[in-house]
Amino acid sequence: MSEALSSRIEMPLADRPARAIVVGLSGGLDSCVLLHALSRSPMAQARGLRALHVHHGLHADADRWADHCQALCDTLVLPLAIVRVDVALDRGDGLEAAARAARHAAFASALGEDEILALAHHGNDQAETFLLRALRASGSDGLAAMRAWRRLGQGWLWRPWLDVPRAELLAYAQTHALAWVEDPGNVDTDRDRNFLRHRVLPVLRERWPQADAAFAQSAALHAETAGLLDAEDAAALAEAGTIDPSVLLVDVLLGIRSSRRARVLRRWVASLGLPPLPAQGIARIESDLLGAEPDAVAEFAWSDTAILRWRDLLHADRRRASLPGDYRAEWTGASALRLPTGDGLALMGAATLDRPVVVHARQGGERIALPGRDHTHVLKHVLQELGVPAWERARMPLLSTTEGELLAAGDLVHSASFDAWLRRNGCRVTWTRDLSQAMP
Repeated sequence: MSEALSSRIEMPLADRPARAIVVGLSGGLDSCVLLHALSRSPMAQARGLRALHVHHGLHADADRWADHCQALCDTLVLPLAIVRVDVALDRGDGLEAAARAARHAAFASALGEDEILALAHHGNDQAETFLLRALRASGSDGLAAMRAWRRLGQGWLWRPWLDVPRAELLAYAQTHALAWVEDPGNVDTDRDRNFLRHRVLPVLRERWPQADAAFAQSAALHAETAGLLDAEDAAALAEAGTIDPSVLLVDVLLGIRSSRRARVLRRWVASLGLPPLPAQGIARIESDLLGAEPDAVAEFAWSDTAILRWRDLLHADRRRASLPGDYRAEWTGASALRLPTGDGLALMGAATLDRPVVVHARQGGERIALPGRDHTHVLKHVLQELGVPAWERARMPLLSTTEGELLAAGDLVHSASFDAWLRRNGCRVTWTRDLSQAMP
């Protein structure tokens, strides 16, 4: 192994707990070199070294790529796990982003506590990422590009070669007679990264041969700046937070200076695993949401994601389907009911309902007779008084008798008669939100 590549592997590992290392193995040049180099590292071998190949099933040669990875691991006498994933193509992020999300979810699931996932991104990749982020008008966090270390699932993601040029990896592969597969998609210049790689960066290198290294160094400097700001950002986010991580307090946000608030909002979105805010995202949130009247329901949406303002709250999540207005289903409570939104409705306890009820969507104008009251109340007003946000009300299932008497709104509001029945029979209704269900 070359001395430069060796030092970039051995030195960082010496400062980390002695946990196993998992190499994300695509079968391409970069990951094959990384696996081979780690297989020659006594420290990596002593910790336990294995490989993981994610089979996306998106290309005709996907099986051949998996076979190549298996052959390499057999040669190196290393275990390989091949994980097949379903790539969600309907979430609005594009094919590359969807495949990356599926891949990283598989990586995260494969890591035990403090285990290390090693990825082979190199200096040229870092330069491309820096330029892409700059073209999207990113701040210091975005311009920091890829980090050498970050948390992933229970473990860590490690990129040891972010300052190593790809030419050095190619020389290593040739020296050791390594074989690798080529993804034909890597030459498709309709993709932004490939356009930079094949059309833009070659021109820049003609004038500035060290362009890749300069961009990678700029990314490293931005990472240092971002690191200095992280602690204060985390404290500000915690102050604006609520018991629900997806909800922030508007009045606390408005008390944070605007430059810090922008960083807090980006950190919040990232912490929820949502797509990064677009270039104009912060400005739109400031004007359309934080500047909205408290009684308005304002929204900023991008990809399949939305941030909504309701009263003094901001709520961020994947866009969720409302319960269809024409949905109706009879239910006895004998088994859980799966709703079209992906939510679930269940009756917990030993009894079933005396007679079927109708589960349906809100139509507007419903009234309910609450326990201890001698008249009915407008359901909308009841839910508003309980502080139920508009986005929750839109997917909330209602339970009514076949004659039309309203018995319950989700598991939040019960009529007097239904509440008495539940108490008498030792039962309760649960409405479970399926947070993995995105709007189609």
